Amino acid sequence: MKNKSVRNLTISALLIGLGILIPMVMPKIVIGPASFTLASHVPVFIAMFFSPLVALAVVIGTTFGFFISTTPIIALRAFSHLIFALIGANYLQRHPELVLKNGKFTLANGRFQVFNVVIGIIHAAAEMIVVSAFYFMGNMPDTFYSQGYLYTVFILMGIGGLVHSLVDFNIAYFVAGALYKQFNLPIFEKAVKHEKELHKVTA
Repeated sequence: MKNKSVRNLTISALLIGLGILIPMVMPKIVIGPASFTLASHVPVFIAMFFSPLVALAVVIGTTFGFFISTTPIIALRAFSHLIFALIGANYLQRHPELVLKNGKFTLANGRFQVFNVVIGIIHAAAEMIVVSAFYFMGNMPDTFYSQGYLYTVFILMGIGGLVHSLVDFNIAYFVAGALYKQFNLPIFEKAVKHEKELHKVTA
């Protein structure tokens, strides 16, 4: 039990470090006045494949890092990830089988992609709420107001945020799928175990 706690703490620390580092080094897609950093959500998504506790730690850790190094709106957007991370991680605990298709990893996994879309909608909606609060308080750059709420918040942050989430979760899913046979990923282990039990029942 102690070894598991130390392992989870170590993994959380590594993912927090990556979560703070990635926005500094990864390429950005700029669609004025918004920008989207490739893979910026990947550490949180990977944390969901471990446990709700690891996901919680990574969100809080990255939020703290952003409060120190960036603007309040970016930090609060990071904190809003707590919603989708806990919902997603808890769902994966109850339904680990959705990360595999017929016992194998593949990006062409319909069940996982539906899950990805649902998480993406929750993710984008939470960030839109944060941005909307700053928008209506008058704390956004002038470029946001010149383009109007519908474009800057709903289309860019909402639709754009959903697409960003879908891409990042697939990157995290690909990384996890490449690692799970060599590195113990709890959700994938549970999925393999579930598949074996299913074969025993149907055999």
